[in-house]
Amino acid sequence: MTDSTRPFAVLSVGELLADLIGHHVSASLLDAQDFRRYQGGSPANMAANMARLGGKVALVACVGNDNIGKYLTRQVEETGVNVDYVTADLQEPSTIVVVSRTAGTPDFVAYRHADCHIKPEQLPDSLLAQAQLFHTTCFALSRQPAQDTIIDASRRARAAGCQVSIDANYAPTIWPDRDQAWRVLADYFASGALVKVSEDDAERLYGEPQEPEKILSDFHQMGASVICLTLGPDGSMVSYDGGAKQARIPGKKLDIVDVTGAGDAYWAGFLTAYLDGYAPGNCAHAGATLAKMKLTRQGPLPDKVDRKVIYQDFE
Repeated sequence: MTDSTRPFAVLSVGELLADLIGHHVSASLLDAQDFRRYQGGSPANMAANMARLGGKVALVACVGNDNIGKYLTRQVEETGVNVDYVTADLQEPSTIVVVSRTAGTPDFVAYRHADCHIKPEQLPDSLLAQAQLFHTTCFALSRQPAQDTIIDASRRARAAGCQVSIDANYAPTIWPDRDQAWRVLADYFASGALVKVSEDDAERLYGEPQEPEKILSDFHQMGASVICLTLGPDGSMVSYDGGAKQARIPGKKLDIVDVTGAGDAYWAGFLTAYLDGYAPGNCAHAGATLAKMKLTRQGPLPDKVDRKVIYQDFE
């Protein structure tokens, strides 16, 4: 699956922001008393995790022309991610998300600013031709002008032979127009996208709980080629070949320390295995192994992760 003629394993496009995460466990932000600053943003985290696994990765994002933006860019660069395509907006400050520390889905409030201002000139055809995967998120697609920029770039990337990928991390507080979200996702999926979606994401997208079979069927009909549905403590499901083939990865009992970023770790492990040529079921095992590593430690993953570790369950 790896293409040596394309230097970047993945071009990750979207939000690079500051997470202010509750220092102590709380039921919600109502009860959170103090916070610590971390580099955040799903595409940035996913890119950093793939870099930790030894992948060559580039990030396309926009931060503010401020010290928080400088901190964010420095943190990502230190993981080994190419930040040549991260720009600083002269008008908008860096985006900040305040997040509760919890064993379940975190409570959060996003203060959106520079992250939305990704411009077409950051995604020239010459860059797209260098990437094997083009990845983004619902968060990144939720506002203009980034939405149009990313959708257009994804089409050009696909035309250039690049596989598209998305974390469908939908939240109505981030993207209130659910109908628009469905239209944009259908457009993106139609290129044969690799899709990660959590059970919570899907419930928010549909507006009510859905059976896994319904979610997988709908996403395949929209054009998704591979779908990973993560089920929290119950593990995950991966569906491919138009839904004709599925694999189930059971959950494992864990002493959870920090859930923030676990989905980004899962998808980094999955995509790394995908590029290494493994079957979708094994890719999901690789993703689950990296997610477990993230769930059981405070803050980000170690600076370097031996890629062999994520393959130990099936090799």
